Amino acid sequence: MSQTLPSETEELDLLEDAAREAGRIAMSYFGRDPEVWWKANDSPVSEGDYAVDSYLKERLLKARADYGWVSEESVLDGTASTEHEDRFFIVDPIDGTRAYLRGDATWCVSIALVSGDRPLAGAVFAPVPGEMFTVTRSGEARLNGEPCRAGAATEGHPMSVAMPDQFRSALRRLDAAGQERVSAQIGAPSLAYRLCQVAAGRLDATLVRPRAHDWDIAAGDLLLEKSDAALVDCAGEAIRYTRSAKRHGLLVAASKASLSEARELASALSR
Repeated sequence: MSQTLPSETEELDLLEDAAREAGRIAMSYFGRDPEVWWKANDSPVSEGDYAVDSYLKERLLKARADYGWVSEESVLDGTASTEHEDRFFIVDPIDGTRAYLRGDATWCVSIALVSGDRPLAGAVFAPVPGEMFTVTRSGEARLNGEPCRAGAATEGHPMSVAMPDQFRSALRRLDAAGQERVSAQIGAPSLAYRLCQVAAGRLDATLVRPRAHDWDIAAGDLLLEKSDAALVDCAGEAIRYTRSAKRHGLLVAASKASLSEARELASALSR
């Protein structure tokens, strides 16, 4: 007989505790020239990535043996049959591996628990700055235990937008008024961390180039939703998650106050 599912608070406690320990493990390799391998898509994966992934898989599935599992480093496991088909973890053990290997601060551990086709709880931990972002579906977005909110529109100030190099170059195609409305920023290599910057009001928006995966965005997606922001596709639709992880097209993450303008900007720059 199926047992009662854990509450959102219980789920978040598990995710947050696991993310902190995962961050400690990642830091044990950080700046120590870990061994690196190269994937078929020419992206690096290190000893640190594998160590964190192994720990999280053991820790989370020991606590929730009947949940599904999707990770950047063990994707196919997400298709396995489990008792609670409704709930599954989506994990990026180290999001921003290139930054991690360079010794930069802007990488993180990202863990989401999905129920249905939307995140139920999430934890994103950036160990170097010591920032823990947490969220539940019925709660609020928090940064180190304090509520965090996306920014409000500010009259007369340009919209602060982190965007890929190709979009910054394309800004020249806008008329003078369009260029003045945008303050282009160089985004953190970690997409999960960049979404958190929007949720915390440090950026008004970020444009996400095609090919982002579920593990890059799932935890940050819920953080945005609960901080008066949103992550949407080109049609303005929310992202739906399945146990078969998928890539996405162009995405826009922005505060609710800036979402319409950010979507228009993405459309103009991607033509």
